Amino acid sequence: MNGPRGWARKYEVRLALSDAFVVTLVMVGAHAARFGWDLIYAVAGPSGPAYWRVTAAIGLLWWTSLTLTRSREARILGHGTQEFQRVVAASWWAFATIAILGFVLQWNISRGYLLVALPVGTLVLLVYRLVWRAWIHSQRDEGALTARVLVVGPLRTSEQMIRRLRQNPRAGYSVVGVCVPAGADSKLSTDLVDVPVFGAIKDSVETARKVGAEFLLLSGTDAISLREARRIGWQLEGTGVGLIVAPAMVDVAGPRVQFSPVQGLPLLHVDGATFSGAKYWFKESFDKITAVILLTLLAVPMAAVGILVRITSPGPIIFRQERIGKDGAPFAMLKFRSMVPDAEYRVGEVMGGDVRPFYKRKDDPRITPFGRFMRRYSIDELPQVLNVIKGDMSIVGPRPQVAAEVEHYGDIEHRRLLVKPGMTGLWQVSGRSSLSPEDAIRLDAYYAENWSLGGDLVILLKTVEAVIGRNGAY
Repeated sequence: MNGPRGWARKYEVRLALSDAFVVTLVMVGAHAARFGWDLIYAVAGPSGPAYWRVTAAIGLLWWTSLTLTRSREARILGHGTQEFQRVVAASWWAFATIAILGFVLQWNISRGYLLVALPVGTLVLLVYRLVWRAWIHSQRDEGALTARVLVVGPLRTSEQMIRRLRQNPRAGYSVVGVCVPAGADSKLSTDLVDVPVFGAIKDSVETARKVGAEFLLLSGTDAISLREARRIGWQLEGTGVGLIVAPAMVDVAGPRVQFSPVQGLPLLHVDGATFSGAKYWFKESFDKITAVILLTLLAVPMAAVGILVRITSPGPIIFRQERIGKDGAPFAMLKFRSMVPDAEYRVGEVMGGDVRPFYKRKDDPRITPFGRFMRRYSIDELPQVLNVIKGDMSIVGPRPQVAAEVEHYGDIEHRRLLVKPGMTGLWQVSGRSSLSPEDAIRLDAYYAENWSLGGDLVILLKTVEAVIGRNGAY
């Protein structure tokens, strides 16, 4: 992703400098919060150094950990959760190293000092990285900061790959053409007529060099033998063109995926999706604690919203509707009422008598003026913290749907019911109501099978960004 303009290298340098600034600011702040500006205050224990030395050492170690975990690697910047997961991992390793050194050297480093630095510092790092990502997104929305990619493989598989890359331009890949097997039909579908079709697969490396591609992407191996794939890898050596291989298995990621080499052949191991166990216990504990904290902080604002709902529209303040939760169990989901009281009886008027999954009408006549404002900022969803406390919902998960929508479910849609529904989710932070139903379903199924605690934290941060930006909500 270095490209002819070298944007990736420049961005990595800027990120390294801003990392250093943020880490320094956090560590100085933690020192001041715990010890004031006393620079010679010493660590308790044998030959304990002055805390300013510890502050400087932790800051340097933290910045180094951010480098060693490759949290600034260009290929993970701007999309996915890997960048944020690596930031969290770097913070963990830095402070774990300090804790071990303190134990070995018998230094009694202040817990209050570390408790300020670690969580606050990690949160600040994540937030400012999110700001950087927002800048990358704004650039990529205008066609900048992208890597030029030549797609190589069977025609129909290559078309699917091109569509996916185009549907997610913020991933930073710009398709410059495609190479297909010799003698195959080289006519692309009508929605891809602007993509040039170049020579055969055997000439793909030379084609990549001629068109200035930065990556050669193998979209499928059914038309490419193992020997041909290896030859392509050899031919790319020294050209500056990178190689990306798209496996046939899609929509799996994270800890479920592992590579193991067998006789020089990289085998992709995909663990089966699990929907119970220790990580679900941690998720439920996190949900309950977070929901109680949110309810405590938002009790007064929620009361004010309730009064405004009653003043601006006759009818109940809270709207209760039966939704389908985990394993198909129904529950009563709570929302601030954003529609007229008889909205449920007028659903046929809006949908033409056919209830379709994920369908939302932008100009729905049932929404009240204040309800439209609440929906813009997702204020109407706040009472669902009570659903989370009760155990019907999670903070993060697929959005729950009504029984009439679930009746239309196929195999992929039913994957959503394997986990608890959430107040926010992956598709909400990926476009909210502006996504097509197919994309929303795919993202929810992907989340159900591949979620992680680190990914949930990223979704929460992106939820704040989406709500403030009012992206795709209605």
